[in-house]
Amino acid sequence: MEYLKIAEKAAREAGKIHLKNLGKIKKIEFKAKNSLVTEVDKLSEELIISIIKDNFPEHDIFAEESGKHITDSDYLWLVDPLDGTTNYAHAYPFFSVSIALEIKGVLEIGLVYDPVKDEMFTAQRGGGARLNRAPICVSGTAHVDECHLCTGFVHEDEWMVEENLRHFSNFIRTAQAVRRDGSAALDLCYVACGRFDGFWELGLNPWDTAAGVLIVEEAGGKVSLFSGDEYSIYIKEILTSNNLIHSEMMEILSLDT
Repeated sequence: MEYLKIAEKAAREAGKIHLKNLGKIKKIEFKAKNSLVTEVDKLSEELIISIIKDNFPEHDIFAEESGKHITDSDYLWLVDPLDGTTNYAHAYPFFSVSIALEIKGVLEIGLVYDPVKDEMFTAQRGGGARLNRAPICVSGTAHVDECHLCTGFVHEDEWMVEENLRHFSNFIRTAQAVRRDGSAALDLCYVACGRFDGFWELGLNPWDTAAGVLIVEEAGGKVSLFSGDEYSIYIKEILTSNNLIHSEMMEILSLDT
């Protein structure tokens, strides 16, 4: 599909900027507590937007750094030019580019690119999920005590920190292992390809999750709110899993410490 080809081109070009500047960051700004932005975020976003607009000038864009470029089109690109900025700022090699396309409010294309490993996760609605063009699927682990889970901590509100500390405490006592890697887009893709069995987080934005959510669903996974209610990328709460452990994860998320 033409849309996916353009997304891949944009992601690879942004990835070149990431690799060229890794370990060379000179200026870091703070958008909020523990929310960083670097010159690489901005350069990458400008490049991605330019490539999209050169090919689809009438499409709308919602990007992390520059916000909404809206003309009421049926097509909306959601762009995170550098997911895992804190990792990147410390030269910790776990970060990604995330690009998704909504058509009439429905996610149709999702792409997450890890330039360090040269891993390109992609999905088209109804067409399955892929890693470097090879089909992927979620794990077959059926019980949380055998699972490798992941989460993230967003410092947007104090209550989110307290809630996730509670959830983390409950999962660390139950699961085989729990990680905090620092790139939600990649974490979702790792669920999609079976490296993680489940993931939960509070406080994420549409550009963080849009691509990864479609990739997980197309890989056979499940995405919902903690309650099991239908997920929206515009709600700041996400639970995703290989489907087999979803109910058990919901139960643990409902526990008090």
